[in-house]
Amino acid sequence: VLTGVPGSPAARLADRVVDLSFADERSVVQTRFATTALQLLRAALGVDLAPSVADAELALYEPLPQHWERRVQFTFLGTGWTVGLADEAALKLREVARVWTESYPAMEYRHGPISVSDRTSLVWCLGPVPSGLREEVESTGALFTADAVDPVAALVRAQRLAVALAARRGLNPDRPRHVSRSVILAGAFRPTAADAARILRA
Repeated sequence: VLTGVPGSPAARLADRVVDLSFADERSVVQTRFATTALQLLRAALGVDLAPSVADAELALYEPLPQHWERRVQFTFLGTGWTVGLADEAALKLREVARVWTESYPAMEYRHGPISVSDRTSLVWCLGPVPSGLREEVESTGALFTADAVDPVAALVRAQRLAVALAARRGLNPDRPRHVSRSVILAGAFRPTAADAARILRA
């Protein structure tokens, strides 16, 4: 188990623990821990993270374009593994700043969801941009952006945008309404041996 809380019930039940407590969050909103866990998994797959780390440092300190904050609708797009990053970017803006966000695989967006985009929208592609996508987005009047940085560094930039939008609205980005640090499920499912065998066969 990957955990930021080595003394947690999950860690006690695990055969092996990867201690990421250095990346534990003070905020209810999970950004640092989740990004660290993702980078650990990428490194385990043999990805050289040096360019990603350098890009993330840039994303932390360079000013955000001010006109991004004037948009009211945000759509995040991804391809391949960056579809998950698009989902995460949209979630962060939604929970931290309470803005209208959506996320899609880039080619799915072109099939129908593009209809929500207009001059109030920012459409942000994390990762490679499919041919013709920029032109289609800009034809709606929306602002299109695609970072030349590593996709995880682009996610850092999206997290910063969420904080900036929250500040404009007078919201506390660390304590979104109705959101808690962890979710405890009542009446948790306790599989029997037969259940486990059925799940494995599936």
